Amino acid sequence: MSEACIHKGMRVGDHAETRRSYAPDDIAAFHTLAGEPDTARDAVPEPLVGALFSYLLGVKLPGFGTNYLKQELQFEQPVPVGVPLIARVEITRLRPDKHLVDLATTCRDENGTVYCRGRALVLAKDVEA
Repeated sequence: MSEACIHKGMRVGDHAETRRSYAPDDIAAFHTLAGEPDTARDAVPEPLVGALFSYLLGVKLPGFGTNYLKQELQFEQPVPVGVPLIARVEITRLRPDKHLVDLATTCRDENGTVYCRGRALVLAKDVEA
């Protein structure tokens, strides 16, 4: 099978997005849950940005049943609190013989400023169609 073949209804180039902004209260709640001291909250903690990709992969594309195998994220600059973000995952390669899906990940604002980019590798063997 070729990389561009249909696998569980997916094709190279398919993508999903979500939009979210983080308020100071969100940052405070994160620090409380993480057991971290109350620090300056002028930037969104990187794990909260990563959580947007986790949400997309587990709920949107590939969807429920997806197993995370690997994630690489490069943060290009701090993410300001309160800025509306657009997180996106896009299929770059399908490996149906191994049930693997490679995806590009990006997080930007509405003006196109990129805060984070990377890639994810997931196992989509038991993904519901």
